[in-house]
Amino acid sequence: MRFMNAYEDFSDAIYRHCYFRISDHDKALDLMQETFKKTWQYVSNGNKVKDMKSFLYKTATNLIIDQYRKKKELSLDMLQEDGFEPSEEPQIAFVADRKNILNLLDNLDDKYKEVIVLRYIDDMTPKEIAKAINETENVVSVRIHRGIKKINELVKNG
Repeated sequence: MRFMNAYEDFSDAIYRHCYFRISDHDKALDLMQETFKKTWQYVSNGNKVKDMKSFLYKTATNLIIDQYRKKKELSLDMLQEDGFEPSEEPQIAFVADRKNILNLLDNLDDKYKEVIVLRYIDDMTPKEIAKAINETENVVSVRIHRGIKKINELVKNG
């Protein structure tokens, strides 16, 4: 029952999480399904999951990393063409359109891009992000701050 509730609560968010990173609908759907399949296998083997949301994001992120290892190509422009709309935050609201936001994110180091996307696109708290990527909450907060600072620099130097 808990697993079914998790699927209902998080499947769309996990799909978006995957889609934003690989820019392919079918692959994102496959990764989302694989995330839940692996989680089901883990739980059905008698393992306990303390925080289901963080566990799902961590599993999905690991699958995405595996996907990157298979193919290193990422096109954020496809997201913009498909109508992806990231949520706006005050720090980045001055950016004129989605394409600019996506281009800015594409220019960040992966460690900053990851936490910015998890925070502002996937709407996770720093605590949830920390659990999902195996870092401390402090490290996550610092990366978010530095990522936003880098975005501001990129906009100013535009």
